[in-house]
Amino acid sequence: MFHNIDFDSIDLTQAPPAKEPQRQYYFIAKCRQYIKAESGRLGRSLTANVTTFGCQMNARDSEKLTGVLECAGYSMTDSEEADLVIYNTCTVRDNANQRVYGRLGFLNSLKKKNPQMKIALCGCMMQEEAVIEKIKKSYRFVDLIFGTHNIFRFAELLCTMFESGRPVIDIWQGTEQIVEDLPVERKYPFKSGINIMFGCNNFCSYCIVPYVRGRERSRSPEDILKEIKTLAADGVVEVMLLGQNVNSYGKNLENPVSFADLLREVEKIEGIERIRFMTSHPKDLSDELIQVMKQSKKICRHLHLPLQSGSTRILQAMNRRYTKEQYLALAEKIRKEIPDIAITTDIIVGFPGETMEDIEETIDVVNKVQYDNAFTFIYSKRTGTPAASMPNQVPSDIVKEGFDRLLKTVQDTAKTRTALLEGKTLPALAEEINAQDNTLITGRLSNNTIVHFPGAPSLIGKIVNVRLKECHGFYFLGEIADSPAAK
Repeated sequence: MFHNIDFDSIDLTQAPPAKEPQRQYYFIAKCRQYIKAESGRLGRSLTANVTTFGCQMNARDSEKLTGVLECAGYSMTDSEEADLVIYNTCTVRDNANQRVYGRLGFLNSLKKKNPQMKIALCGCMMQEEAVIEKIKKSYRFVDLIFGTHNIFRFAELLCTMFESGRPVIDIWQGTEQIVEDLPVERKYPFKSGINIMFGCNNFCSYCIVPYVRGRERSRSPEDILKEIKTLAADGVVEVMLLGQNVNSYGKNLENPVSFADLLREVEKIEGIERIRFMTSHPKDLSDELIQVMKQSKKICRHLHLPLQSGSTRILQAMNRRYTKEQYLALAEKIRKEIPDIAITTDIIVGFPGETMEDIEETIDVVNKVQYDNAFTFIYSKRTGTPAASMPNQVPSDIVKEGFDRLLKTVQDTAKTRTALLEGKTLPALAEEINAQDNTLITGRLSNNTIVHFPGAPSLIGKIVNVRLKECHGFYFLGEIADSPAAK
């Protein structure tokens, strides 16, 4: 493990190792020399900032970037007025791209004041050819660009940037490699995301993720369990298993393992008290997984189950591979087997060809499932996906009307579901000091509901029993309870 690596003792007079991760350790050591020399010249530590756009997968990738930067000698900062700024980008929707372009203009103004500043871009957005061409043409001040497949080579790319004196662009179209034992710096000491797989094979017609993240690659269960045991020994009590579709985990391994099997093994690890995961695709959520969740004492009572549309006609056009009726039957089965579970979802409004009748079908599903929360999005055309060239793109006025009606239904049902917990005492993981009131601690229930309660900072990272006194729509105000939490 990299924890035991003495980077200063690595012999840089030798050629870089061919084998990973030793190759990246070599380049971390080399970066340390460059950064130490520049820090000496400036008379201060070099600073670095990593700004994350997008999902939990991106957030986990940013922890890996931060780990490499800290090992290389950078001091991390929340300010973008740093010596090195990295944008880890998302491209699921066009507005994510536009946000990055807007922020790049700001970074350009900072770089004019500090010409030694370095700017790097990585992540899903960088896997789009049109994006790279635009950056090369309009944002020539960017120093380093890489994508999703070669993030493990970050130290090597950083070293190339230092040595070349010119912009470095390294984009891979795919990879089979999974490199273990690279530095990671967690945002929270008591909880952590764990990549269990990379990529996606589903090819929903609106989604660019399979094109930018590649095909499914599962990590070995041995490597996953080893990582979680190390985290548990380091004080982590909650893990979130991450994948574009965790239900497909293990299918492409030499010795196939089901996701349910993996969960059973994770539950055996001492010190881990909570297990979360996302995201589950409805088409292959198994009865075995439902039973494992039902019987588990550690798996959180929360399931994110993206619907996207309640219209079977639109679901077929989306290539989701289930019908409205199949989704409703699955949700009913889950609610029956695990009555206290919270189900959340994603919904898209304005998919090509969608009518108000289709939106009414979606609203019908929302009313029947009674989601605890739902993330509603307006369809975003992504170049290169089948949906982008479909006829009958929906006019914006119809999209807005449908979105507003759906959003009201989602909010009403979610508030009703949340209020059912009022007066109960439940365990909450104390996560941080409340941003608005530093006398309060912000915690999270097993079902993912937020609760704010008075408490000392020493509680952070601990699971405490909290009485849910007042429901405020999607969150609670509570107080620490002496009585045991409800099961």
